[in-house]
Amino acid sequence: MRNPFAPNATISERQLARGLRWWLGEGVVSLGFSSIMTSGFLTAFALALGASNFEVGVLAALPFLAQPLQLATIPLVERLRRRKAITVSSWVLAQMLWVPIALVPLIVGAPSYSTVTVLLGLVGMRAVLSAVTSCAWNSWLRDLLPQERLGRLNAQRQALANAAGLAFGLAAALFVDFWLRTAAPDRAVIGYVVPLLAGALTLGLASPVMMTMMPEPLMPAPSGPRPSLLKTVWEPFQDPNYKLLVRFLFLWGLALNLATPFFAVYMLKQLGLSVSAVIALSVLSQMSSILFLGVWGPFTDRFGTKAVLSASASLYILVVLGWTFTTLPGRYLLTIPLLVLLHIMAGIAAAGVGLVTSTIGLKLAPAGKATAYLAAAALAASLGAGLGPLIGGRIADYFATRHLRLTLAWADPTHVIQLPALDLTGFDFLFGISVVLGIVTLSVLRALREEGEAPRTAVLQALLAPARESLRPMSSVPGISLLSQFPYSYLMRVPLPGFDIALGVAAYQLGSSVRTAVATASRTQRIGRTVTDAVSRSLGEAARDTMEAGERGADLAFSAARGAMHAATEVAGDVGHLARQAMIGVVRAFHPTPADTLQVIRAAAYGAFQGAEELDAENLVKIALQVLEGAQEEAAALGLPPDLAAARAAQGILAAAQRLPPDVQASLRLSIMEALPQASRDLLSVAGS
Repeated sequence: MRNPFAPNATISERQLARGLRWWLGEGVVSLGFSSIMTSGFLTAFALALGASNFEVGVLAALPFLAQPLQLATIPLVERLRRRKAITVSSWVLAQMLWVPIALVPLIVGAPSYSTVTVLLGLVGMRAVLSAVTSCAWNSWLRDLLPQERLGRLNAQRQALANAAGLAFGLAAALFVDFWLRTAAPDRAVIGYVVPLLAGALTLGLASPVMMTMMPEPLMPAPSGPRPSLLKTVWEPFQDPNYKLLVRFLFLWGLALNLATPFFAVYMLKQLGLSVSAVIALSVLSQMSSILFLGVWGPFTDRFGTKAVLSASASLYILVVLGWTFTTLPGRYLLTIPLLVLLHIMAGIAAAGVGLVTSTIGLKLAPAGKATAYLAAAALAASLGAGLGPLIGGRIADYFATRHLRLTLAWADPTHVIQLPALDLTGFDFLFGISVVLGIVTLSVLRALREEGEAPRTAVLQALLAPARESLRPMSSVPGISLLSQFPYSYLMRVPLPGFDIALGVAAYQLGSSVRTAVATASRTQRIGRTVTDAVSRSLGEAARDTMEAGERGADLAFSAARGAMHAATEVAGDVGHLARQAMIGVVRAFHPTPADTLQVIRAAAYGAFQGAEELDAENLVKIALQVLEGAQEEAAALGLPPDLAAARAAQGILAAAQRLPPDVQASLRLSIMEALPQASRDLLSVAGS
């Protein structure tokens, strides 16, 4: 019988498919349980044991402060080269620690200082084991997961995990609420013990079992002498682009975790909400996250991780800013509606941030060096996320007795009217500091470079496109005309982080609803020139904005064509016909810009063919020929030499085909050469393609 922990020299498509199913299942149980622990349940448990604001900060910081131990795990991984064995063994121990954590109040007694100390000690031990797990697990996944489908796979995993967390969270909230209403005060803490034990013994222990069922690729053999630990650890910090990523992850973790761990404390203490209400709002956030993961996943594959991260991170900053308006200075009429809106937007933003921060390090890490690079990224993110709650706890305690109030007053001989213009106290200062640091962090992200990246404006345009396209047929109706024709580029100039993305998300939801209704009514209609017009219109403004910003048009052309092909999963029609129309639409959109049209043709052909291949489309040769026809047709319409356009499109197709088996590449090249006119074949030969 084969050792289940032995690495595989080769992994078949069937083994990979089975492994991905187990990976999705593992995400459901581990992330589903973890999402409840980080959504306010563990914070409420700690408060019930008598924890202070600072101790709540320490509790939130411990899992992150232990992450530097990943660096110490690198030699173990490199020497043993058994990532699966290291991951599963350490993770079993880590998950088992949830049992004594749940039983702390029964063993030590609560509330008391000793109970909180023991709780922090056990959480710290679990954090150490989790750091060992993460180092081996991330390296294992880097070599196992298909990079071209990483965005969609992670989105699917996160959605399933959030659904599991939603179900478990609702059950936990209902149980705690019932227990607190019926139990004696000295036994109230048992309401937290039961859900913790139930989750640990079911979801918690199921996770390492599912890990065991996944295949592990054999680690690539090191080329040349094995470098020293210091050199291995230091290498990611010498890579200029990866160093920017490390800096961003540190600052973002710090900015985000200054405030986020204290949302639950704020609602429980300052707003006076019940535990069940806090968890119910968290469930609402998870529901919105599930719904929007299906948007961020394809957007990541279409526009790149950086563009999605910029959009979702700025939206999250806007959400944190919104928390300062939930009191004036206490609860008021709009407090609950605003909390609902903030949790919905937070779920949407967290879906994008969580999805992208879990994949951007994988994408930028060089093959064969993933262990050190991913450990560096995890170290930076964890240090920031660990320092954030500690600093945030101190800030919250300091400002608890401070108050800043600005009031507008009108006085006449008989009346005095006062309007509070600004009223900050306690946690409001903490939220404001988090917002300022978040804005600084976004400037670091802008300097980061990713292959094939699209500008942030492309994400905004994609969010707005469904509303514009769906409302355009009704543009004669007053009000709707304004929505369809409004110059949304002005949203970028509003000096409020995430404001444009928030409106874009709202427009996307509106447009998607209308589009679904229209698509249902016209399912059998031919897509024809509609695809061309839709791609051209939705890309046109983003292309112009890109040129004004000095970005490369070819990158956006590639992303747009590839994204149009992904739309084939939603549009009934011939994939080859869609590829041809996508090529025409992209080239047409870029023609009025300063972009090199021939470079755009090559990039669009590359994106269209790669998108078709990622969709497992049949008859790739036919699709390639239709892309060539589209390039020639649009080049002739624009007054460009069709032969030259066909040659450039062929270059893009053949470049995209490099991932295919050699025999498929040879057949594809032969078919393309036969279909091209002689002038195009000569140009292709001269180019050395």
